[in-house]
Amino acid sequence: MKAPDLPSSSAHAARLILILSLAPTAGLGIGRFAYSLVLPDMREQLAWSYSAAGFMNTINAAGYLIGALLAARLIRRFGLVASVRWGTLACVVSLALCAITGNFVVLSFARLLAGLGAAAGFVGGGALAAMIAQTRPERANFLLSLFYAGPGSGILLSGLVAPFVLQWFGPGSWWIVWWAMTLLAAIMTIPLWLASFPSDAMTRQEASAKFAIAPVVIYLGGYFLFGAGYIAYMTFMIAYVRDAGGGALAQSAFWSLIGLSAFVTPWVWRGVLGLNRGGLATTIILGVNAIGAGLPIFGHSPLLLAVSALVFGVAFFAVVGSSLSFALNISAAMLALGAVLSAFQRRLEVKT
Repeated sequence: MKAPDLPSSSAHAARLILILSLAPTAGLGIGRFAYSLVLPDMREQLAWSYSAAGFMNTINAAGYLIGALLAARLIRRFGLVASVRWGTLACVVSLALCAITGNFVVLSFARLLAGLGAAAGFVGGGALAAMIAQTRPERANFLLSLFYAGPGSGILLSGLVAPFVLQWFGPGSWWIVWWAMTLLAAIMTIPLWLASFPSDAMTRQEASAKFAIAPVVIYLGGYFLFGAGYIAYMTFMIAYVRDAGGGALAQSAFWSLIGLSAFVTPWVWRGVLGLNRGGLATTIILGVNAIGAGLPIFGHSPLLLAVSALVFGVAFFAVVGSSLSFALNISAAMLALGAVLSAFQRRLEVKT
């Protein structure tokens, strides 16, 4: 018998998952990645070095890692729905903090909070979306893909807004962009709080399942390198485009292409993800990711940058000055190394 609080139709399930996708839209697409769009103006106005600018994304990544590690405990204690709602609200608060101060310590805390909140919202939302999708097994893959399009939607939205706000208000308007991002994220939290989601009861026992690290330690190493590699690209590419003479339209187009790539990812990688050969699928995807990250090294033409955004974006969602060029070299190298490392992951045998 079907539980009374589960979706009664595919349309109902799709609607709930689309609402859930607002959590990674706000937490990841805006809360985590929109920083790159305001970084050039913040660095100039606040007299930051590239190291200081990079630190802001590093501490955000650290917050995301801590949040992901604590997610299971939070879910067991407060439930999936509460984790999604409060995690997303934490991201809104972090965005507002970025808008009201230029203090480096406060901004660092805000970026840390954004990482923590984004992880709670993404992990909790993903688990809840998977539970909803399984009520319609015949459409489960499509329904779940709606949730994972969330980060791309956030990147697209921020790319359509932030560069033009900066252009309109001029140098020093980075804090206005943060208010615009805060407003976007706040609007997205409203449906999350108003929607009636299924009970957490069905997932409480699953949350306590044990996970063995040893069999996938090679894969985790490759994934760590992926994380370290993509951060450099996502942090500094807008600065790279701007330093190459790209105005608001060019920056918006570049960032929007990365976001749009999320919507074609499931179709592009369907066959590769179906390979059941250990880390081979990840090797292929990370290899493409590395190629996309490395393309800007060879020139600044709009076509080359557009191809870079598309290639990087379509692979990224499946899994600048001389200093900026160096950062891009390191980014591409770490992604390539992650691809090589993943190739040594053996196929795991499922024991029954």
